Amino acid sequence: MPTGRELVEEYLLPLSNLPEINENILLQAKVVGVAKKAHDKLKTGKRVTVPFQLYVEVDGDTKVVEAKAVIDSSGTWTNPNPILSNGIWTNAERKLLNQIHYGIPNVVQLENRYQNKSIMVIGSGHSAINALLDLASLQQKFTDTKIYWVLRKKMINEVYGGQENDGLAARGELGIRIQQLVESGRINILTPFHINGVYPANGKITVVGELDGEETTIGEIDEIVVSTGFRPDTSFLNEIRINLDSAVESIEALAPLIDPNIHSCGTVRPHGEQELRHPEKNFYIVGMKSYGRAPTFLLATGYEQIRSVVAYLTGDVEGAKEVRLQLPETGVCSVNLTSSSCDSDIPATETNDSSCCGSPVPVRLEIKNNSCCE
Repeated sequence: MPTGRELVEEYLLPLSNLPEINENILLQAKVVGVAKKAHDKLKTGKRVTVPFQLYVEVDGDTKVVEAKAVIDSSGTWTNPNPILSNGIWTNAERKLLNQIHYGIPNVVQLENRYQNKSIMVIGSGHSAINALLDLASLQQKFTDTKIYWVLRKKMINEVYGGQENDGLAARGELGIRIQQLVESGRINILTPFHINGVYPANGKITVVGELDGEETTIGEIDEIVVSTGFRPDTSFLNEIRINLDSAVESIEALAPLIDPNIHSCGTVRPHGEQELRHPEKNFYIVGMKSYGRAPTFLLATGYEQIRSVVAYLTGDVEGAKEVRLQLPETGVCSVNLTSSSCDSDIPATETNDSSCCGSPVPVRLEIKNNSCCE
């Protein structure tokens, strides 16, 4: 369970120093385009036999790199979702970027920015929970700090997760701690709140939306933390033939397994090279970007994806087909069997297309208390 710093210092830096890899690392480089040599997206011809061409900006120049295979593991971290509930970016939001942090702010380092301020945290996932817990610690030191929490959930207890039943103990602990914070009454909870607009107002921020269906305006906000997830950037893949789900924006084969409209699980059936194939031969999207907009990605999933893809590319077809991963249960494995929730009193039998945690075999589901368990 490494932190970001530990991943860098104990894994990435030692890896980068290996002589087999060090001489081929391009730092401060940005891929701005991927194509097949002498072929645009429309042209088929000898497409399968020609190399990929990557256009890479390095030190102000554009370098062209040819490759037999391309593995896009660029993630989604630099492409956050906006504040508005409908997913639209507005000029008003862009004008407020100095007062908005996307993701999880380092509250300890940014103490001067947040102390004794009115702060709104938007989102219902683990990123939002981490931000809230850190801000609550700051609030104990600077008591004039005011915290709002905006969610779209109908019930606040939907974010608590599996707690002590979670297969990942630290993830479960987050649910326990946020429940304790909510019950302390130290944060102002606005749910279900769908935000329609954010506007600058005399150095402050005004947030407009619908709170439980009623038009509501929240003013005098100093800072906003947006933890509403991320989305993949495929703009530099316009000349590559890829197959993305129209809603999830993951590769199509993964979408029904990770679609948050269906699953509340934090797990997905183990998968590898075969599920990750795109129409363009030897092109793969792996890691968090492979999940598109779905929020349930785990590092262990990415490691298994990479292992399988690399095995296939190096000729180990059987090794690529193997499953070498067991993902932890969340403790709240539920699936949307109706249009809105698991609200039936009648047990149902489901197959892997809509089963708890994307199980590869049919399971018997007992549906009680808005959740379903094997």
